[in-house]
Amino acid sequence: MKRRRVLCCLILSGSILLAACGNNEKPATTVAPVAETPALMPPFRYHKLVEVSPGQDYDVVSWGRGQTQTGAFAILHSDSAAAKYVTTTGDLTGMIVDVFNTDMDLDGNPEIIIEAKGIDTNNYINVYAYEFTNGHAEKLDFPHLTKQQRQGYRGEDNFYVQEGKLMREFPLFGGGAKPTGQKRQLEYGMRDNELTVKQVTKDSTAVGTAVRPAPKPVSTVSHTPKAKKHRSEPKHKKKHRRRRSDD
Repeated sequence: MKRRRVLCCLILSGSILLAACGNNEKPATTVAPVAETPALMPPFRYHKLVEVSPGQDYDVVSWGRGQTQTGAFAILHSDSAAAKYVTTTGDLTGMIVDVFNTDMDLDGNPEIIIEAKGIDTNNYINVYAYEFTNGHAEKLDFPHLTKQQRQGYRGEDNFYVQEGKLMREFPLFGGGAKPTGQKRQLEYGMRDNELTVKQVTKDSTAVGTAVRPAPKPVSTVSHTPKAKKHRSEPKHKKKHRRRRSDD
């Protein structure tokens, strides 16, 4: 009985080994599924996480039902190191297209800037800005374009951060809302806890390159001075002596 059991075990082990050797197929590799960005559930429309520093996070969200051009926004500040959580809310006109983090006055307090766009007769832009100091949010008034800065403006703004400053660029239009091929660039800054704006380039087809007028042509025609006329000496008139009648 023992011999039979040993023989059966050997036969079974050999068959398993042959089956393993005869299978040349490579084991199937499993591909990890790509994590998809979770879809926002109504009434939320927008979300962006801004990580200012480790433990300092700002979640910006917008929400609203029944409308697309109006709603509300919230800035959720998470200070995980100090276990403090602050919410800042406001009314929203337009739809949020981007959020920027700056420190334009280099005081260590971040500015969270929300860009929202809408459509009416012209594309319009709304900007909501806050400076956060020790967990407290202070609203900043975003400067309006001056009359001179609005000349040729028809929307289509492009905001971005460059060297810590918030930059704004938009194309210029002429009469009949025709694009001129030129663009205007503005730079925003902070002074005494207020936002400032200045135009940093002349209107040009390439930002940062001023349009220079073409040089005036130099005349190559040489002017030959006129020869001076020599005045001839006046002829002296001969004097005729009158004869006396008694000569």
